[in-house]
Amino acid sequence: MDCSSHSRSRRLAPVVAVAAAAALALAGCSSSSGGKKAEEGAANASAGKADTPRMTIALVTHQSPGDTFWDTVRKGAQAAAAKDNIKLLYSADPSAGIQANLVQNAIDQKVDGIAVTLAKPDAMRSVIGKAEQAGIPVVGLNSGLSDWKKMGLLEFFGQDESVAGEAFGDKLNSTGAKNVVCVIHEQGNVGLTQRCDGVKKTFKGTTETLYVNGADMPSVKSTITAKLKQNRSVDTVVTLGAPFALTAVQSVGDAGSKAEVATFDLNKDLVKAVQNGSIEFAVDQQPYLQGYLAVDSLWLYKNNGNYSGGGVQPVLTGPAFVDKSNVDRVARFAAKGTR
Repeated sequence: MDCSSHSRSRRLAPVVAVAAAAALALAGCSSSSGGKKAEEGAANASAGKADTPRMTIALVTHQSPGDTFWDTVRKGAQAAAAKDNIKLLYSADPSAGIQANLVQNAIDQKVDGIAVTLAKPDAMRSVIGKAEQAGIPVVGLNSGLSDWKKMGLLEFFGQDESVAGEAFGDKLNSTGAKNVVCVIHEQGNVGLTQRCDGVKKTFKGTTETLYVNGADMPSVKSTITAKLKQNRSVDTVVTLGAPFALTAVQSVGDAGSKAEVATFDLNKDLVKAVQNGSIEFAVDQQPYLQGYLAVDSLWLYKNNGNYSGGGVQPVLTGPAFVDKSNVDRVARFAAKGTR
């Protein structure tokens, strides 16, 4: 991807932060008090089983029903929980008001830590403040990169959506695209808006935004089909999630269009679609890693006082492009549901 040196430097720093977090995970166990017990704890941690007191962590996201992206986030979180002797409480709702209530429920249960997405940060601001007042550490993941520090979160794990969108626009330039429709499946979601805005910033052709109701996939299909029939010059449909990309492929067929489909985010069916050529390329933000690091970071904070990114910089998990050149390497992990 043809990104500025500033953007490249922003992507290099998180790699160091992730590596440091892995090293600190081992160091955190070996530094616990108790002599021989500390050594045993370190040995158990290195074997993938933390010898630390049981913790309860709540993971609260804005997942919509049927959105398989979040299954991968949850798998990563569950893997970290199993390693760290954590009881994981997962809950989700696309409504910001209900998501805030779910965070309040976690506070009421006096959990040891909360990992939360901030797709609509203003609606979450008050309840995040209540968690902090209750002495519960909170980290962010996936959505909320622009707001996590302002809202007092300890750390953030995810993708810079603006940078990802800009890289996506550059990639479109290299494919020869001229007329793009960027499909937003949830109005008000700041991360999705940032993606399309980023595409517009660097793409040299024409970009139009199309809003669809992501909770109603038949409606998504019909809306994209209608747009392609109305504007035959559209040569690329950009979607912001794997299920919507696969639906857009159907829309292209229904409309008799020759448009390509490219997307943000992966699942195993999307990987197969890249392999067979029905999807041109995808951006992978590594959702498994987001879930894993968010939960593991709370264990590190509780047991060793560690901050990934120093509590100042986010830990970026993307963007990385998946296309014909590298999709086969990704496919074996996607088959396990971890990419």
